[in-house]
Order: sequence, then C-alpha cells, then structure tokens
Amino acid sequence: MKIGMQELIIILVVVIIIFGPTQIPKLTKMFGKSVKSFKDGMEEAEAEEVAEGKKAPKAKKAEKDAASDEDEG
Repeated sequence: MKIGMQELIIILVVVIIIFGPTQIPKLTKMFGKSVKSFKDGMEEAEAEEVAEGKKAPKAKKAEKDAASDEDEG
C-alpha cells in the first residue's frame, strides 16, 4: 500500500489544523527523540542478547516450568 501525494497533503493539513503551525516543530522534535530512544533500546536489547547467548532455550525452559507448575497445582 503506497501513500500518494494527495494523502500526504491531507494528513499535513489535518496536523496543522489540530496542532497549529507553532506546535509542529515541537512535535517533530519529540517524535525524533522517541524514534532515537526506541532504536537505542532495540540496539541495547540486541547487545544483551548477544552477550547472554541465545535466549530461546531459556524461554522454552521457562514455558515448560510454568506448564509443569500448572499441572501440579
């Protein structure tokens, strides 16, 4: 699904109407910081995963333990 030029213009007009032209720079700055923070968090999580090794066996073991606890109780 592609967004055409008309759709982008409509979205821009709606954003300007809702937030006003003075708030748009603040919104873009906050959005940029949010995206950067998200990317940093993803990189940090990947680095932790590499440092700890693969997490899949641990997750499977935890699921098995939880299932066995439910069967016992």
